[in-house]
Amino acid sequence: MSTNEAQKYFDLHTTGIGYLNRVREVTPQEGSPFLSVTIAALRGSVDNVQYTHFECRVSGKPAQEIVRELKPAVEDKAKVLIGFTLSDLYGEAFTFKNGDKAGETGVSLKARLLRIAWAKVDGEPVQTAQESAT
Repeated sequence: MSTNEAQKYFDLHTTGIGYLNRVREVTPQEGSPFLSVTIAALRGSVDNVQYTHFECRVSGKPAQEIVRELKPAVEDKAKVLIGFTLSDLYGEAFTFKNGDKAGETGVSLKARLLRIAWAKVDGEPVQTAQESAT
């Protein structure tokens, strides 16, 4: 491949709805700090909702702005429901350190949060910076 050709990627995108949790700035020992969230994504029947948790690095300025707008509501323990798009999903093994599962192996699902299409705080729609810019 010559240096004049554009790089090509295989995109893996996941869309869904879920609750926004644990908004935080992460400062790794190596590398640059980044914004991180946990999303409890809804799945299954509406009569028996199940949750899948994703640990996400927030990618892109629009998504970061929206997460920062919603952070006070998350910190106030409001229910923040979002429509989201994730990218580059992968699993990472870890060992539980405490509780009933101490010593057992678990899997953490990780991804990049690319987009928040809409948001509701305690059931009320909120306009996000991304929506007002479109």
